[in-house]
Amino acid sequence: MNNNNGKIKFAVVGCGHIGKRHAAMIANNSECELVALCDTRSKEEAGVCNYNVQFFNNLDTMLASDIAFDVLCIATPNGLHEEHSLKGLKAGKNVVVEKPMALTKAGCEHIIYEALHQHKQVFCVMQNRYSPPSVWLKDVLRRNLLGKIYMVQINCYWNRDARYYTKGNWHGTKELDGGTLYTQFSHFIDIMFWLFGDISNIQGRFRNFNHESMIDFEDSGFVNFDFVNGGMGSINYSTSSWNVNLESSITIIAENGTVKVGGQYMNEVEVCNIKDYTMPELPPSNPPNDYGPYKGSAANHHFIFENVVEVLKGRSPITTNALEGLKVIEIIEKIYACKPLKL
Repeated sequence: MNNNNGKIKFAVVGCGHIGKRHAAMIANNSECELVALCDTRSKEEAGVCNYNVQFFNNLDTMLASDIAFDVLCIATPNGLHEEHSLKGLKAGKNVVVEKPMALTKAGCEHIIYEALHQHKQVFCVMQNRYSPPSVWLKDVLRRNLLGKIYMVQINCYWNRDARYYTKGNWHGTKELDGGTLYTQFSHFIDIMFWLFGDISNIQGRFRNFNHESMIDFEDSGFVNFDFVNGGMGSINYSTSSWNVNLESSITIIAENGTVKVGGQYMNEVEVCNIKDYTMPELPPSNPPNDYGPYKGSAANHHFIFENVVEVLKGRSPITTNALEGLKVIEIIEKIYACKPLKL
């Protein structure tokens, strides 16, 4: 870092909805300083004129400039995350990369190799881990209060329609978006892996119901599998919920209890029936990110930047490391490569 006792300096590449959120979180943290922004559009077109920092239209130019900074935040389209992470690391920067870390496991491995070579950190943005119900559920499982896990069902039913898949946008393209599990639901794959570990014996069915002219992949899927650590699970997902998001939920059937965390963004404990256990009162969850006509996961990005500060100043360990980011992509790759379910 440039100054271990002072502010950590950040630059952001990609000034869309997420990039603007990164810039705002940096600006609102007293131990952080935003020093540069980068986008292929002009500063006016990107809507970031309110930030009095140097602006670039090319990442290579920004990295080659004399602007000193510690962390590169990557909020560009999914298909560029690997390339931009590698460029940042090779320039000697720590990296904060939005989900997905890359679109392939091999891409994640390239990033991890370069981070180790450069002795730099890679922070993967998986902010749903910070939601109070997620923190609570992790504690319940860590303490083994549920005993053996029998069944886990994850349901994610959101709306992404023509308001989201606008013509000429990178959303919906195989090359830059990757697929529904990468862009919409990788947060919930991450929560599943964080809580229960890896999966095997995967089967699935995938269908594009009403996005034929908008996207290069499925809009809905049924997936079932076994957990390597015991028990079986399923993920049922769709972006075809009419007009608004419906729910993101996780239901657990276990030896000593039944739990369901639901709401639109897996942000409410709906059922807690655990043997000899009284559930504590949880702090309220943050509202979802608001991206115009559609909404995304919980607005917990500030926790990400707090963790970046804590790690780079040697005060605490990293919350979501690059190996965990890789595992999410590996699981998604395995799901998309699975054999179709026999009915």
